[in-house]
Amino acid sequence: MVRSSRWWERRVFGALFCRQSCICVGATRSSSTRAARRPRMEYQDAVCALNTLQTNASLLEQVRRERGHPQLQLQAMEGFLQRSGLEAKLDCLNIIHVTGTKGKGSTCAFTEQILRNYGFRTGFYSSPHLVQVRERIRINGQPISKELFTKYFWQVYGRLDETKDTHGGSMPAYFRFLTILAFHVFLQEKVDLAVIEVGIGGAYDCTNIIRRPWVCGISSLGIDHTSILGDTMEKIAWQKGGIFKPGVPAFTVKQPEGPMSVLMERAREIGCPLRVCPDLEEYQGESHLFRLGLAGQHQHSNASLALQLCQSWLQHRCLPGHLFSVPLVENGRTSQAVAFQPSPFMVKGLEDTEWPGRTQTLSHGPITYYLDGAHTTRSMLACVHWFREAAAQQELTAGIPAVRVLLFNATGERDCAALLKILPCHFDFAVFCPNITETVGPGSAADQENFNVTLEGILTRCLDNQTSWMTLGQGAEPGSGLLIRGSPPLVAGRQRTDTLVFPCILSALQWITQGRDPVLASPGQNTTTPVPACVVAKAEPLREAAAIHVLITGSLHLVGGALKHLDPSTAA
Repeated sequence: MVRSSRWWERRVFGALFCRQSCICVGATRSSSTRAARRPRMEYQDAVCALNTLQTNASLLEQVRRERGHPQLQLQAMEGFLQRSGLEAKLDCLNIIHVTGTKGKGSTCAFTEQILRNYGFRTGFYSSPHLVQVRERIRINGQPISKELFTKYFWQVYGRLDETKDTHGGSMPAYFRFLTILAFHVFLQEKVDLAVIEVGIGGAYDCTNIIRRPWVCGISSLGIDHTSILGDTMEKIAWQKGGIFKPGVPAFTVKQPEGPMSVLMERAREIGCPLRVCPDLEEYQGESHLFRLGLAGQHQHSNASLALQLCQSWLQHRCLPGHLFSVPLVENGRTSQAVAFQPSPFMVKGLEDTEWPGRTQTLSHGPITYYLDGAHTTRSMLACVHWFREAAAQQELTAGIPAVRVLLFNATGERDCAALLKILPCHFDFAVFCPNITETVGPGSAADQENFNVTLEGILTRCLDNQTSWMTLGQGAEPGSGLLIRGSPPLVAGRQRTDTLVFPCILSALQWITQGRDPVLASPGQNTTTPVPACVVAKAEPLREAAAIHVLITGSLHLVGGALKHLDPSTAA
């Protein structure tokens, strides 16, 4: 008797619901107890205590109260800084502040690497993390150690916890707390400069509590977080321009006319000297020989912005050979930044930059993974362009064709159908799964727990994504068996994409690789998720392929969960 796909769905997803519910409730209760007692102050205890700031009832009320009054967010942040004892000290940090929709993290990574090459002690605050939360706070390019994270976490948490009774029991939400913690770490570790990436937007982002940055940057703008920032590029540009400060130099990459006009007006109102970065090819000297550590044509504008940010910061430090005039915004028009000759430190910095999870390639035997956390329309277009070129070059070099697999998930308010519409790269399989690392064994680390979403919601979204792929005409027609589309017709010499949904990242990766990845095949990486015979049969092309190319995209959290399994050192 053939059981229906609904039977399989109820069995696997039902078990997952039970397990995940235990994790969420257990983690919340135990972390609250540990936060109060603080026994031995271990790293996982600190992370669990941090996670309670995702779900605290007073925090949810705080969010509701501030909705519609975004200026209250910075007022609240100022209060938390005062309680933590950092408000008066924050101006002592030499800060480079960067926002944007696409490329702000890469720009920060380029900037940090260049200035570290000069011998400066650097701090770098970014979000989100891929595997461990301490990745968000880096010293000299490396995530702070578990020991330092634990030490500084309890120092800040203790100050805020001790004062909460006189402030209505309030504690900062997750991202606010980490921002305060980053400031504390950088001050305690005496960094020469701190590169700070904005979380969301700019004007009302909690990082905008910074009053005296040395230089500001705005990377490429696009549509994202519309419920918070607005539904047009112009509204989003207004939010991003909120990081401008009077007299503080600012740089932006070339933007569309509408949002550029908004940035110019914001700069004029605030009294901020705003300049537009030249193309990377315009820099003097042997610029055409630039080799960027981050792949993709879209990284060129990020590299140019990073060069300008570094040049401006170095000019403030009055280093020999780095003085240049500062053109101001005049009559509502921006000035063009100078295309100078980059120093050897700058050239080497651009080449040495690493930024995991963004146009990253990993090769494991016959399997090549292409990881990019693209989650907006423009970033997905860039991802597709990069993947097509990189995968084609890999096939040309190896001289053998590869089976192509898409592993996709997206979160939040993002239009998954719009992202999937961009993605047809002649995939043989399209696989969907939630951002849950595994369903058996130890499960997700506390660093990757998210209590702000329901399991029902994220699993339903995976099924909706599968349906969207089918609606776009990329998948084969539904057939019998678990969440898989049956025998597909040939299209231009290739089969139409088979689609599958798995309950976690590990089970998806193990099905894709069919035991051919030596890392995933290692002891302790086995899953007990049952797989029907029809799904096993569909994997024959993967077992016989000379090469497999896997594009993992749609969410940085998905990429991070994959990296946890594909590069175990990231979870050490």
